[in-house]
Amino acid sequence: MAGDEATGGGAGDDAVPAPGTEIGLDAPLQGTVVLLPFGPGDPVPAGAIVVVLESMKMEHVVRTPVAGSLRHVGVDVGGLVAVGDRLATVVTGEQGNGPAAVDETVDLDHVRADLAELFTRRGLLTDEGRPDVVARRHERGRRTARENIADLCDAGSFTEYGGFAIAAQRRRRDVAELVERTPADGLVGGTARVNGDRFTDEQARCAVVSYDYTVLAGTQGQQNHRKKDRLFELVERLRLPVVLFAEGGGGRPGDTDYAVITGLDTRAFEYFGRLSGLVPLVGIASGWCFAGNAALLGCCDVIIATEGTSIGMGGPAMIEGGGLGTYRPEEVGPLDVQVPNGVVDLVAADDAEAVDLARRYLSYFQGPVDAWACADQRLLRSAVPEQRLRAYDIRTLVDLLADLGSVLELRRGFGAGMVTALARIEGRPVGIVANDPTHLGGAIDADGADKAARFLQLCDAHDLPVVSLCDTPGFMVGPDAERTAQVRHVSRMFVTGASLTVPLCTIVLRKGYGLGAQAMAGGSFRAPLFVVAWPSGELGGMGLEGAVRLGFRRELEAVEDPVEREALFDSMVALAYEHGKALNVATAYEIDDVIDPAESRSRIVEALRSCPPPPVRTGKKRSCVDTW
Repeated sequence: MAGDEATGGGAGDDAVPAPGTEIGLDAPLQGTVVLLPFGPGDPVPAGAIVVVLESMKMEHVVRTPVAGSLRHVGVDVGGLVAVGDRLATVVTGEQGNGPAAVDETVDLDHVRADLAELFTRRGLLTDEGRPDVVARRHERGRRTARENIADLCDAGSFTEYGGFAIAAQRRRRDVAELVERTPADGLVGGTARVNGDRFTDEQARCAVVSYDYTVLAGTQGQQNHRKKDRLFELVERLRLPVVLFAEGGGGRPGDTDYAVITGLDTRAFEYFGRLSGLVPLVGIASGWCFAGNAALLGCCDVIIATEGTSIGMGGPAMIEGGGLGTYRPEEVGPLDVQVPNGVVDLVAADDAEAVDLARRYLSYFQGPVDAWACADQRLLRSAVPEQRLRAYDIRTLVDLLADLGSVLELRRGFGAGMVTALARIEGRPVGIVANDPTHLGGAIDADGADKAARFLQLCDAHDLPVVSLCDTPGFMVGPDAERTAQVRHVSRMFVTGASLTVPLCTIVLRKGYGLGAQAMAGGSFRAPLFVVAWPSGELGGMGLEGAVRLGFRRELEAVEDPVEREALFDSMVALAYEHGKALNVATAYEIDDVIDPAESRSRIVEALRSCPPPPVRTGKKRSCVDTW
């Protein structure tokens, strides 16, 4: 093995010794002589190895600085020498001044045996090294784990951890087979950069973990559990966002190399769960995702699923083993179940779109962007109809308010009365919550409250300001609503809103009534950075029509003629509207201002500019982001 090198002394480094000069070669360290390539009288070229010493299991060579002949060798193989002992003497000028100097030109293209072995093993990890497996994957219209990672990450930025790991099955399978058939033990993971074309290296940092379904159905083996533990600990230490490709069948029963009975001491779920609230967690499910894989997926802040995906805490085998019937994978947790129930946030057509959505989602947590454009803000003046009872498209309004093309709505299929979206305003990332008047008139039901509360936690954990667009008659009421545990669910908006530390800006678009309006403002109209209303705004302790019917029941019942009674009711509602319209409420200073809708963006931007930047954190702000 190569070690330190030394040359003998006797003349200055730049001096050319005269013929017949003796050059002594001394021991540079204590050691044992293990090789003497030349004997006394042998010609030696400049730079030739004259003595090889072994010390502390390492070999160290002593070279001659000049050409000449070896006159004296003062040691024998096996002899012990001390620092400074004379090993040999070289005399210049004899034997025709010795051969030419040793040619030590390095062949940069030479591949030595150990490097060739490395390259061969690396090749088995690549898709090019597994053409049959990749072909079968492509026949199913799917991409490989490495193809997804290459698409997600900036070119050349992915640094893999544990790629040479193999399945812990040496007791039942040949190592060569394991190397070929179980590369990376079915888990490809490492660090990378994502969106580095728009953000700095610091902002673009990321970790990627992907199960490989082509290796033992993407199951969780003992080695890939160890890899996850290692990566998740690094993620916590470095505070890296994580993208998890979770396809796979859960725990693997076939590993044999460790003394494992239950595996319940596995720490990956603890380590990954601990990341919630510390860094953004993005989960992608494509194909079958069951058991342990689904458990990790469920810990993520956002779940992206491709068409045809099934997600379940137990797969078909587990269900059948529990005596609960026989099902095909596509019958267990398909998207027509997991989207409306709120498990899946975003649906993608295929792997490529899923990766694009993940990249886009991460961008909101990577910082502001300089380039942006927006629609003509005067269009907002007609976004809410003048007819106060007419529904309108809140998503069109949100698109007008935000930077063009910047809105990414989450959980659209769940909690229809509440819109939650990530967006940008003048390049600055924000979270948007908005009532949808096309569903229950904008009333907040249990699902809508859960959806909004969880989204507020997400924004607060990662320092995204929140813009709340309020148009609600209040919380949903009635016996049916109470069967959904409404009391508990809607109160989540109060306890979450009251704990926000990020700026909250509330704009009342039209209706702002009762507890629902207060929930859209963090619990009180004094809680947000500002509460303003558009001229279409109307506010009160409860909806106008309900307030009139309850408050003036006797007067209305006293009018026998139905036509006259309805006319009286309409006049009372009109009076109530005048009393509760935004401009009148502003005179009592119960809201901060009434603004031209076209001023909304500038009002938000200037308010956010008035806020100090979020403090630099080394830990969590919130203990976690609720998975629901």
